[in-house]
Amino acid sequence: MESKIMFKVRAYITSFRLRTLPLSLSGVLLGSLLAASDGYFKISTFAWVMLTATALQILSNLANEVGDLSKGTDNEHRLGPIRSAQSGALSGREMIRAMIVVGGIAVITGSLLIHEAFRDLLNWKSISLFVAGGASIVAAIKYTVGDNAYGYRGLGDLFVFIFFGLVSVMGSYFAMAGVLPWIYMFPASAIGLLSAGVLNMNNIRDIENDSTCGKRTLPVILGVKRAKIYHYVLILAAVACLFIYTLLHPAGWMAYLFVIALPLLGIHLKNVYRGEGRELDSQLKFLSITTLLLSLLLGFGQ
Repeated sequence: MESKIMFKVRAYITSFRLRTLPLSLSGVLLGSLLAASDGYFKISTFAWVMLTATALQILSNLANEVGDLSKGTDNEHRLGPIRSAQSGALSGREMIRAMIVVGGIAVITGSLLIHEAFRDLLNWKSISLFVAGGASIVAAIKYTVGDNAYGYRGLGDLFVFIFFGLVSVMGSYFAMAGVLPWIYMFPASAIGLLSAGVLNMNNIRDIENDSTCGKRTLPVILGVKRAKIYHYVLILAAVACLFIYTLLHPAGWMAYLFVIALPLLGIHLKNVYRGEGRELDSQLKFLSITTLLLSLLLGFGQ
């Protein structure tokens, strides 16, 4: 029989939602690989970047669970996996304590990252990363927590684009290099658009329950048909950003390695067109893994 301690450990791990890590790490991996291609890679900085990104993602997952539970969105009608607080495996107080601990870890690892990157916590480069890190923590919490949670006002996609794309890719590059060429806006935007696509899949899947509970995601606002059209636009715009970057930043035929993964996006769009409800759950993982693969292929191709 499973001990009480192991039961709690399993519940916390479930709430960490480790399956979301491939998506959250796609941006920092790409930013680090781009830095490496420009001769700036530092293994110690990379380690702190990965740890900080992991802590921020877990914090976001915990906060999402706390916020949705408090607003009644996590209920028996939700189509996604049953969460720990929803099932009663963890109390609201335990979830908040976990948020405080993981948030503290993110602050510590982020501070060590900045110190390792610039050796001075008070210059403008360090302060810039502190601001980006602080904004990431606030965004992770405010997605569903509080009266003005932006995830309940149709703004989740925008924030995902900013923090999973622009901040993730360009922030990790900046931590390595201390400079930030404008050209990297394109691969950063591609990752942001694909990440927004993952969120959109999640929201299309849960559209009926979200609508009933007053969670005004973009699919709730647009309706399923238009939300799917929006999804196609996100994916195609991401592919366009990848090609624009490759054309403006030529690196030989290896730069087109990412094309290997494009058929997977075609398969994904086909499944999105045909699927509905719980059928779309598998597409979250599929698009997340494809985004990670695209990040690696683009980064190693530079």
